[in-house]
Amino acid sequence: MTDFVAELGSRALFPKLSARVYAAHAAISPHSLAVREAILAVTDDYAEHGVGAVGGWFQAREGLRQRLATLLGAEADEVAFVRNTTEGVVAIAMGLPWRRDDRVVLYTGEFPTNVTPWLSAAEAHGLVPVFLPSSDFTDTTRALERLEDTLREGARLVAVSAVSFQTGRRVPLKAMSDLCHAHGAVLFVDAIQALGAVPINVHDSGIDFLAAGGHKWLMGPEGTGVLYAARDQAAQLVPRVAGWLSHEEPLDFLFGGEGLLRYDKPLKRDISFVEAGVPNALGFAALDASVSLLLQLGVETIHQHINQWNDALEVGLIERGFESLRASDADARSGILSVIAPDPGATVGVHDALNAHGISCNVPDGKLRFAPHWPNRVDEVPVVLEAIDALMGTR
Repeated sequence: MTDFVAELGSRALFPKLSARVYAAHAAISPHSLAVREAILAVTDDYAEHGVGAVGGWFQAREGLRQRLATLLGAEADEVAFVRNTTEGVVAIAMGLPWRRDDRVVLYTGEFPTNVTPWLSAAEAHGLVPVFLPSSDFTDTTRALERLEDTLREGARLVAVSAVSFQTGRRVPLKAMSDLCHAHGAVLFVDAIQALGAVPINVHDSGIDFLAAGGHKWLMGPEGTGVLYAARDQAAQLVPRVAGWLSHEEPLDFLFGGEGLLRYDKPLKRDISFVEAGVPNALGFAALDASVSLLLQLGVETIHQHINQWNDALEVGLIERGFESLRASDADARSGILSVIAPDPGATVGVHDALNAHGISCNVPDGKLRFAPHWPNRVDEVPVVLEAIDALMGTR
């Protein structure tokens, strides 16, 4: 396979990308040449060898497991493959050893991925959901004080997104995990809007569980994702989501001869027990290609590059009367710049007009959201502002 080289501010690995400016990585990342070649390599191998191709790609995924662990600041045996963020949330929501009336702390304004599974678990296990306002995070001190007040009343788990999909604001994960642990709770993090664009170290931050899909900032395909569980927490999970590959040595009856087919073999004790069935070989080979590019550049470098782009655009939009929702504190910034148009009711219309001008962005919950990544060039910003001027009639 080709040894692809990623270069900040270069779209050389995205020759088919049609948008003049692509700033929608918080929704879906386009596929790079590396991702596309990886997918073709798997399909060609299966086309030629059929079942003979399986073993090689099975081993290749172990390399991806280690690379994802590196990206997370974790160990490989704390990382599992999932199809998406939701599957990771569900595995933990259904696998924790709940007690009736355990309280689960959730946040309003979260993407439903990090709410619905907890509410389902609450209904199934007799839990008590407690909602706190995500708007608190505009004042970190206030957010932490309210969380501590809630934890003092008792809680089993706090679920939060590392980055708000609406505003792009990062939450203080280390401070939150410290509070959780001081009061006997665990911290679950939905990291889909962070991983790949924001430096994360699960050990240093004290995160107990984390899930993220591969199709946004990890720049892989849909149908891929990662689930992290700290060793001590994984050992306490009840494997309610398990399948044939969840057993220890699950393949030996296929290759080791007669008499090895058993249903009472122990289940794996690390988080990989959630890898219950045949994996997405195409998707994870592609994710491996994209993660390799991220590690090649370094997430800290990518984060700085993205924010140079967002810095320039934010200044221009504020000058034109837009309200920025981006954190003033650099430590609370992600890869997202969200704004509201001078006439808030026109924000969706501005989004539609920009997309018609070849500027790909999004408008979740009525916020105009720009999400560049490492291939974006800072000199794209004037293109965006010129389009804004044209549609506002000020050019």
